[in-house]
Amino acid sequence: MLYAISGGTVFFGPNEVFTDIDFTINENERIALIGRNGSGKTTLLKVMTGDVELIKGDIFRKRGTEIAYLQQHAFSDETRTIRDEFYSVFADLREKEKELNRLAEALKDDYSEASIERYARAQDEFRALGGYDYENEIKTVFGGFGFREEDLDRLIASFSGGERTKIAFARLLLKKPDLLLLDEPTNHLDLRTIEWLENYLASYKKAIVIVSHDRVFLDKTVQTVYELEYGSIKRYSGNYSSFVEQKQRDLELQERAYKRQQKEFKRIEDLIERFRYKKNKAAFAQSKIKYLERQEKVTDPRKADTKTFKAHFHSRLRGGKDVLSLDHFRFGYDPQHPLGEVTLNIHRGERICIMGDNGTGKSTLLKTIIGQLPSLGGYSLLGHQIEVGYFEQNLNRFHPEKTVLEEIWDDYPGLDKQAVRNVLGAFLFSADEVFKEVAVLSGGEKVRLSLAKLMLQEANFMILDEPTNHLDIVSKEALEEALKDYDGTVLFVSHDRYFIRKIADSCLVLENGEAHFYPDGYKDYLDERPKKAENSEKKEKTETAAKPAGKQKTQYDLRKIEAEIARLEEELEQKRELRFDPEYYQDSRKMQDLDSEIDDIHNRIHHRMEEWELAMAEDENKKK
Repeated sequence: MLYAISGGTVFFGPNEVFTDIDFTINENERIALIGRNGSGKTTLLKVMTGDVELIKGDIFRKRGTEIAYLQQHAFSDETRTIRDEFYSVFADLREKEKELNRLAEALKDDYSEASIERYARAQDEFRALGGYDYENEIKTVFGGFGFREEDLDRLIASFSGGERTKIAFARLLLKKPDLLLLDEPTNHLDLRTIEWLENYLASYKKAIVIVSHDRVFLDKTVQTVYELEYGSIKRYSGNYSSFVEQKQRDLELQERAYKRQQKEFKRIEDLIERFRYKKNKAAFAQSKIKYLERQEKVTDPRKADTKTFKAHFHSRLRGGKDVLSLDHFRFGYDPQHPLGEVTLNIHRGERICIMGDNGTGKSTLLKTIIGQLPSLGGYSLLGHQIEVGYFEQNLNRFHPEKTVLEEIWDDYPGLDKQAVRNVLGAFLFSADEVFKEVAVLSGGEKVRLSLAKLMLQEANFMILDEPTNHLDIVSKEALEEALKDYDGTVLFVSHDRYFIRKIADSCLVLENGEAHFYPDGYKDYLDERPKKAENSEKKEKTETAAKPAGKQKTQYDLRKIEAEIARLEEELEQKRELRFDPEYYQDSRKMQDLDSEIDDIHNRIHHRMEEWELAMAEDENKKK
């Protein structure tokens, strides 16, 4: 045993965090600590670091155990290089390296048996401690977080706050404490880095306790799960998926035990009622009453606090079949160096996830689509009667001085007070919580407030940027269910693979300035990724050879646009003919959809004509 808490209790003021819990960590054990937001997970981590004291209970810690917590770490000197910072982790090893070099140098003048033996012993000890591997380990871990080897010689101060957090994380992994405490380690990491971290932690040789809402990450890294719930804690063997199965079985057993006990209690209560007023049976009735009072009651699992928000997203208008068309749509901040270019057609009812490493422009693409940022080229076209609802990753756009009630009511003044309170109640803002100022809300509460606003918009096209950030697992599941029941179209960015698998029916992956579409979703992306990596160089050469340039490119674009206009005009005539088909003019819904499609085609022809005029002008200028 490495560490244990026995009968641990913590209160904050009058509020119980947890009571009389037992928590054990064995050497080399990888543990997940899960529970709702506010259940006490971070508090328990802080008990282990000594930042929070138990009100009562005992702590057992193996002598010499080093405990490290990612959130505690800060760089003492940001004018150092990354290499120097990482070398400090291996200070003892580097001293031994200097000693080994000194002994090697001494062998030049003294090649006696004693000198050779001293050098051999020092070399064996240096090798056993990993002395010949630490440089490669530094490069591996640093590279795993997405940095280049040349970044090792940059000053810590030259990196952004987010990059410094990753550097601190890398330093912690290199340090290899006996017990590593990680609080939401995958936050703000891209998928590639998360996958690398999973592989690294799966073979980590020391004990780890992880607080995370990333279900796939937990499945791949832990072997034990502790759940904090209602002030108590319970241990489960296995990964997260195993925990879910075991808990479901426990709930079923508990429900059966509850029903059995209720049946027995009813039988005894009937006996008491029959005999309590009979003189010769009164003692018997009293004994049964005392028996019932002594029994430990089994809780009805159906009445447990499973409270979560209830979102019911629906669209005010059905909208056209074609929701959004992007054609060579370029996005970014520098017209000379766009982040990427996308050609994509989104149709009604589709759910598309945008994926990619940090810095590939996922959020920038969404902001450009909704018009917060200007496009750098190409065109986008929203379909007929398409209304966009946008969930922004940045949760600081609320008015901090407003209350939760005011934040909703000011945006929807047509609703009466009770209607606003009903909406807020559905998102777990009840009673006096509606009068909390936005400034004091947690990240999870701000997400729920944003989702409440989004629901009230009744948009038929929802664009979501990392909607699961700050949500606990129960809330993520509630959002997943709400989106599965939504009757509109969804375009979203996420790093949460479980969420992606549940919601997305196709994926758009941004990498190296290119967009790759996977029509069969996340599994399709995983299946194709190895093949794509193998063929990427060959594909790049082929595309470069096939791409026209200069004046030829302009004429190529003109021919392409003219062909597209001709195709659209032919499609328009075919749609117009359908207006005279009884199947359509006798069905108002079908006629409405047909009119929407005709409007969409008109808009696309209009945009193509504008493109054609620009290309013609460019061609004329080149001829002069």
